[in-house]
Amino acid sequence: MDHLQMARAMFGTNMAVHIIFATIGVGLPMMMLAAELMYQKTKDLHYVVMAKRWTKTLGVLLGVGIPTGTIAGVQLSLLWPGFMEVIGRVMALPFQIEIYAFMVEALFMSIYVYAAEKIKPWARIVSLFFVAFGALASAVLISNVHAFEGTPAGFRFENGEIVDVDPWAAFFNPSFLVTAGHTALTAYTTGAFVVAAVAAYKMLKNKFGTTEFNFHQKALKLSIVLGLIFSFLTALNGHATTQHLYREQPEKLAAAEGLFETTDYAGLTFLGYTDREAQEVKYGIEIPWVLSFLSGNSFDTVVTGLNDFPEEYWPPLYVHILFNAMVIIGSGLIALSLFALVWNKWLKKETYPKWILWLFVAAGPFSVISIECGWIFACTGRQPWTIYRMLTTADSVTTYENLGFLFTMFIIVYIVLCISVVFTLLYYFKRHSIMDDIYKAEQKDVRLFDSNS
Repeated sequence: MDHLQMARAMFGTNMAVHIIFATIGVGLPMMMLAAELMYQKTKDLHYVVMAKRWTKTLGVLLGVGIPTGTIAGVQLSLLWPGFMEVIGRVMALPFQIEIYAFMVEALFMSIYVYAAEKIKPWARIVSLFFVAFGALASAVLISNVHAFEGTPAGFRFENGEIVDVDPWAAFFNPSFLVTAGHTALTAYTTGAFVVAAVAAYKMLKNKFGTTEFNFHQKALKLSIVLGLIFSFLTALNGHATTQHLYREQPEKLAAAEGLFETTDYAGLTFLGYTDREAQEVKYGIEIPWVLSFLSGNSFDTVVTGLNDFPEEYWPPLYVHILFNAMVIIGSGLIALSLFALVWNKWLKKETYPKWILWLFVAAGPFSVISIECGWIFACTGRQPWTIYRMLTTADSVTTYENLGFLFTMFIIVYIVLCISVVFTLLYYFKRHSIMDDIYKAEQKDVRLFDSNS
């Protein structure tokens, strides 16, 4: 790798790891809140046990998400000083407010963990609401920095100097709402399907009719409902995102679809790969007119092709594959959850066949893969810019070139952290079974949420 590639690979590796914990860390509190609401409605102890166990999982994920997020902050300053100079003067507000969002999440999570059985039901719900709100606010605030990179506002360059700074205009940049919505909906979708994957796997490992089977079946059904809602809303948000790219970053949209020539009645191409020489998507399946409709709500919308831009402004053409992965996985999640809901509610089936359960087991990892593809697409599709049409990535990077050793050390840290998470969760839940927690929940004199439970 050259110097710039090394810096991008180092930061990209950090984000690839961090975004897993960050995304599930946003999605899981919503599942906890839903389980708590179900418990207050039905008084079924299985739901409060779900909330308790997911709270323990969230605690472990936060324990790793914080250091990986800290590493991301360190790497931003270390690797991208040109970018951070702009952020420090123009876009510091999200970082400042994010501290308070994290404080809200940590405070109310402590209340829920240590005082859930001493406070009123409405207070339990309120505490979980603020846990979910704090987690979401943190994610939205940080992702708003990325939104600013794609649609910069609130400043301009004059003779190489930053002038006319308006931090609030930068904060509420044109991408703020669509990016915030996408961050929230994809995180909730991922959280639901990760829980569904665990529940489905445990159903496969337990006999039908047992207490553990019934417990996991309730968790799966709750995940299916929420997963369907949020995946469908994500698809609607994806439509808004396409229109946003059409207006604000047209070359990114053209690269996503492998569109070289400006055209109306443009088709949406699935699968295949973009051939730069032939200027087409090889082995793709085109759905006529759909890209034009998605871009402007009209089949005759003119979509700008890559050839209308200087080639040095083209994003890497492999973003077509990343865009396809997002769309295909997202569509598959909607179809799977809808089919499962029909199977259970309309066909009145007591449980799901094994092949459906195995699909849900796969849905969890695939939802995470979709998040990874989306993040890479969002950042890589903006290249060669760090701040779109204002600051190139090459001008943002550090002048320090001996990054190989540092990159290696960071990779070792990530490996250790990921292994530690897996080991800790397996160890904890092996020692604290569902039956143990259900028993404690049934005993009025035993605290389910005790810190050593």
